[in-house]
Amino acid sequence: MKILVIGSGGREHAICRVFQKSGKVTQIFCADGNAGIGEIAELVAISPTEIEKLADFASENKIDLSFVGGETSLALGITDEFEKRSLKIVGVSRKTARLEASKSFAKDFMARHSIPTAKYQTANSIAEAKTILGNDFFGDENAPVVVKADGLAAGKGVVVAKNRREAIEAIDELESIVGAEATDKIVLEECLTGREVSLLAFADGENFALMPPVRDHKRIFDNDQGANTGGMGTVSVASLLTEEQIEKIVAEVIKPTIEGCKAEGFPFRGILFLGLMMTETGAKVLEYNVRFGDPETQSILIRLETDFVEICEAILTTSLNKLLIEWQKGTAACVVLASKNYPQKAQIGDVISGLDKAQNVEIFHAGTSKNESGEFITNGGRVLGITATGEQLSETLKTVYEAVGKISWDGMQYRKDIGKDSKQSASIG
Repeated sequence: MKILVIGSGGREHAICRVFQKSGKVTQIFCADGNAGIGEIAELVAISPTEIEKLADFASENKIDLSFVGGETSLALGITDEFEKRSLKIVGVSRKTARLEASKSFAKDFMARHSIPTAKYQTANSIAEAKTILGNDFFGDENAPVVVKADGLAAGKGVVVAKNRREAIEAIDELESIVGAEATDKIVLEECLTGREVSLLAFADGENFALMPPVRDHKRIFDNDQGANTGGMGTVSVASLLTEEQIEKIVAEVIKPTIEGCKAEGFPFRGILFLGLMMTETGAKVLEYNVRFGDPETQSILIRLETDFVEICEAILTTSLNKLLIEWQKGTAACVVLASKNYPQKAQIGDVISGLDKAQNVEIFHAGTSKNESGEFITNGGRVLGITATGEQLSETLKTVYEAVGKISWDGMQYRKDIGKDSKQSASIG
């Protein structure tokens, strides 16, 4: 089979890697990829946003199966375009992608289907958002409130404000951070507290299959300090959720989501990602994503034992209920290495040293390219995801951090507390 993976980050590198392990795959293409992906796939110089060009490429090169990595392509309707041309592709439709592309749509969907989430109000302008903050819907002026850009914001569209003053400041600054389009509407939410966890599932429109639970660390600095990022590291370990908690999430969130999408005319076929806050009263949905997360994917797919092509085929043929998906027991962890100044404008072009010295890990490239000498150099904010598995989380993290210690470039930064359990406020974005 010929495979086309669409995207360019560490997530797409991990996806290419599991396709590479399949005995059914003969060739992998990636649009537009990165230098690390280029070691295992043929890079295609087409942006993930160039939907028609991607469909043309898939048709002309007789691609047997395409897989969409990121949310932007899905929101632009890549799946609809491919299916219109009878091209096989794994990814939700444009209508389904609204669950991620519009936070207000997602919140209203959850309200319609009685899916537990934070109470909220949606503002259609900055002025209206400030008016809402002026009433007592979220408590007094010293109560925390979460400010969310409605549209896609690359993980940076959420501010957890400690009080009304900070919330108003966040509203004023949000447009400059994520752009006018993403802030066309602003969602205001009560601030939930508890422990964040993500639960993902493969979905075929009617059936679903759970993946191992995973936790991301969004803040740039240790102890959950500093600005939100796209994610600085993840751990995947069974103890994140009990069997009882998973059963309740399935009953109260996953099944109503799958059934609700089908009932409203946009069956969910692809990857369902639930960002959850485990509160004292149970799991509440912070957000939907309609694709794999980054760096969640790295910690999840490294544990996958079932042929990934078989999973994709089951999604496309509404037969996930007939496939046993197996996962490596134990744990996995990923630590993200980021460029200087990230998550602001990152310094790029620095030569990466020590990749050949890192042992017993998978190195997933995100923001990398090569210089004229063929050396890997930084080319983005998040550069590498150093990932490993092990029976116990402590040994897995030890393996990862030993490998991290071998790698360096000017200004490299990373969190040293990935895997530490801490109580958090709603911050997924």
